[in-house]
Amino acid sequence: MPRQWEKVIVARKSLASMVSDALLDEIVAGDIAPGDALPTEAELCAAHDVSRVTVREAIKTLQTQNVVRVQAGRGTFVNPITQWSDLGPILRAASHGAGQAVASMQLVEVRRMIESGAAALAAARRTEHDVERLEEFIERMSQAHTSADLAAFVQADIDFHDVILRATGNIFVGVLFDPLAKVMRVKREQTSAVPRIQANAIEKHREILEAVRAGDPDAARLAMDDHMEQTSRDLQHYIIDEQGDAEQAEQALDTNAP
Repeated sequence: MPRQWEKVIVARKSLASMVSDALLDEIVAGDIAPGDALPTEAELCAAHDVSRVTVREAIKTLQTQNVVRVQAGRGTFVNPITQWSDLGPILRAASHGAGQAVASMQLVEVRRMIESGAAALAAARRTEHDVERLEEFIERMSQAHTSADLAAFVQADIDFHDVILRATGNIFVGVLFDPLAKVMRVKREQTSAVPRIQANAIEKHREILEAVRAGDPDAARLAMDDHMEQTSRDLQHYIIDEQGDAEQAEQALDTNAP
């Protein structure tokens, strides 16, 4: 295939991805509700300044994910989220609006199931370099906590857990976590904004480190499980409950307003 045609195909795929992402954003935001029809091809072409071929590829992507269904002669309609079949769109929908609290807790549950076992494997298979890296990222978390650098804290937290996952030596662990990475980063930014949660996380990470350093799979599993339990408690107490209290206070003000 001539190189110029390869460039055209790659560019068209990129445009199609942008259009499908934009449509998914509208669907997730509720601007296009389940059962609603998407705008016509002509309207989508005009809105995104792309060709009909690009629009059709974008819709095909959403159709493959069961986000939409195409009905010949009638149009393209949004399916209920219960019919969606791709993890990416489901995560985006579950993390939007009223479902954020539930999604956050469920993500911790998924992490708990996978990462507790990963910590046990890591303790059995880790190298000295892995231990050094874990120490390094805990130190970065501590420094970021002291300097109130949220972005640095979140990155060091993610890097710590990535070392655990890689230290398992199991390629499937990373594959399972990859689709969750973007959403988990957002959730970590929300929870880690609370200094008390940061302090709790640092303490639990140190306990995980010591179990991994000792090469004790059972202790590592329990330490990671305890960390996930602490994360659930902190999420409920500092984020979900406080948001609920704030919403109730706002509703009370609205009710009492003249």
